[in-house]
Amino acid sequence: MAEAMDSDGTQDARGTHADRVPRPAGPPQVPPRPAQAPGTPPPTDGSAFLAWLRTPRPEAAPGVWRFGHLPRPEEEPERIPARQLISGALIAFLVGWLIWSLLWNGYLGGWWLLPLYAMIPDSWAEPHSFGSVVVVYAYYLAIALGIMVGVGRLGRWNEVWRRYGVPAWRRATPAAERPPAPAEDPAQWNQVRAAGAAEAADRLGAEARSGRMRDVDHARISRAWQGVRSGRHSLATFTGAVLKDGAAACLHPSGDRDLPGRLARHDLVTGQVRIGTTADDPRNPYAYRGTGLALGPELLGTSLLAVGPAGSGKSGRVVRPLAESLCLHALAGRAAVVVVGAAGAGLGPVDAYDVVVRVGNPESVYDLDLYGGTTDPDEAAAVLAEALVGDLADPHPGGDSRRSTTVLAQLLGPYRAVHGRFPSVPELRRLLDGAPEPLRELRKGLTDSGQDSLLRELDARERQLGHPGDVGGVLADRVALLDRPAFAGFFDTSGQSRPFSLRALDHPVRVRIDLPERGHADASRMLARLVLAQFAASVSVREDRSLFACLVLDDATGVITPGAVRGIQRLRSANAGAVLTLRTLDDVPRALRSPVLGAIGCRMALSGLTPWDGQDFAEVWGKEWTEARDVTDRQIIAETPAGKAVHMLRRVITGNAPTARAVTVRQVERERWSASELAHGVPPGHAVLSLTGVRGEHAPPLLVDLRDRHE
Repeated sequence: MAEAMDSDGTQDARGTHADRVPRPAGPPQVPPRPAQAPGTPPPTDGSAFLAWLRTPRPEAAPGVWRFGHLPRPEEEPERIPARQLISGALIAFLVGWLIWSLLWNGYLGGWWLLPLYAMIPDSWAEPHSFGSVVVVYAYYLAIALGIMVGVGRLGRWNEVWRRYGVPAWRRATPAAERPPAPAEDPAQWNQVRAAGAAEAADRLGAEARSGRMRDVDHARISRAWQGVRSGRHSLATFTGAVLKDGAAACLHPSGDRDLPGRLARHDLVTGQVRIGTTADDPRNPYAYRGTGLALGPELLGTSLLAVGPAGSGKSGRVVRPLAESLCLHALAGRAAVVVVGAAGAGLGPVDAYDVVVRVGNPESVYDLDLYGGTTDPDEAAAVLAEALVGDLADPHPGGDSRRSTTVLAQLLGPYRAVHGRFPSVPELRRLLDGAPEPLRELRKGLTDSGQDSLLRELDARERQLGHPGDVGGVLADRVALLDRPAFAGFFDTSGQSRPFSLRALDHPVRVRIDLPERGHADASRMLARLVLAQFAASVSVREDRSLFACLVLDDATGVITPGAVRGIQRLRSANAGAVLTLRTLDDVPRALRSPVLGAIGCRMALSGLTPWDGQDFAEVWGKEWTEARDVTDRQIIAETPAGKAVHMLRRVITGNAPTARAVTVRQVERERWSASELAHGVPPGHAVLSLTGVRGEHAPPLLVDLRDRHE
């Protein structure tokens, strides 16, 4: 039953999932370190998993690592320096002691005993009376307590107690958490039990307590249960799979229950991955200072752009954790991920992916579908035109490549009608060059089949050949970049290879595409534009949009075009997102910098940014009202001889003239982060990150330490 179900609980009726083909053979990988000695049975205690599952995850602001988070107040409380606090408390104690000593020894008179004499009867005034002793010492105690309360409030003893007393020790050493009530215990699977599947809930609870369940298993089965609640499959199918396989029910088609190794810290209950810690900096809101900074699908759904020079940590500290997290989500049946980068960019081991496309590598098992798996010539022409000449279109946001799309459609439609497939790269190049023989064969095939409408398309293409302004030559030159010996075995359309199509994003697939940047930089940028265009076109026509789809593009140089900006804007409504990195915003046309920063919800500026790039970020982050304090020192002029003598003595002692300080507080509007601060004020290994969620939540620019991923 488990093999017949997708990881989201649905049955794969088509049987064309890209994950079902054999995994490509890659270079030998170093095996992971075993968890125990060989021959040792695995631990049967599930206490670690139960502790992880039962850890509270309170609602928090966007980007806050919710696992075990302790909320902080919105405003920073007034914190007195320790030296001033301790000295004030000690002085208050001495003052109270002095007052009590003066009262006790009679230096202040006996007036403070008059209320006592007025309240007690005369018979209690006899010597050695028990009643008189009790009442008198109770009165002394009340007076002492009154003095203590007064000096304690002046000396802030309550703050000393909170900061250095038992409450501080309790915060430093948290008490052992009590197990939650059965009705609130997530390990009991109460929702499954309440739906009538008590046996399945008991089996899952036993798997969790025995240590056979992992975080990916919990997330995957929770996803399958969501499929039951939404009606995608029946409760009986879910119950049968759980009773048969336990924690291994509803497996991912690859059969994997975890990744070969993890570098980042993940929480699959909330879907977050921790990428750093928000710095304890005055420029950060107090509620964020010192908290973990995490990203998840609810933030990546608005897309992420990270800009920083080489060596600033884009790939290792941002892209790699996000790719790892999305692969875990894919194993749980929640996401489909496509990771694109240069060969050897360190985007994870081969075993962490279901499909690995090595463009230009003859050992690659998978090929890349040049036309995105579509059978519509117009759609294929639009995507291919964006890849070939999208960077040559008018960089104005309204610019497009419609003329190139028309030229390609005039050739792709007739060719598919005659041959039943789209042309290969060499064939497409010859058609765009206007070679007589291929065009003559197309005309003959269309004439024999009576395709009059397509004949008119071919006639229009032939009339445009050689005319000024014809973009066919430019398209042919761009296609020539792919018609190289290194790519001879790729982009095959004859059906003899295994082309991967982004139409497979209907399933929780993990894909990595390695681009041949070495020696083929222009072709790599063209292929990156092709993948982005195909991704934007594919996710918008998916049947199941509950599956989050994400494209991770390690280097987006030359990829940002007017069409790409429009595609990124549409991803949010399709439950999809993109992660893009750039070395500098100079790799984006000037007219597109503001539109792309506006289309992307999460923006990251890493250390080492140039002031010109910082200016663009400063403009998009805007300004805020802040409190400015102006301090003015005014020299005091003495008019009397005594005053002049005192001023002279003060000048001799301090070396400065006597001054009077005036402080003016006013509200001013200033940039959240200026271009100079972004260029020179971000420490190495840090970044400034602003966040926007898919539901509209947003966080201001935060200074984040990307080197600290763990608590």
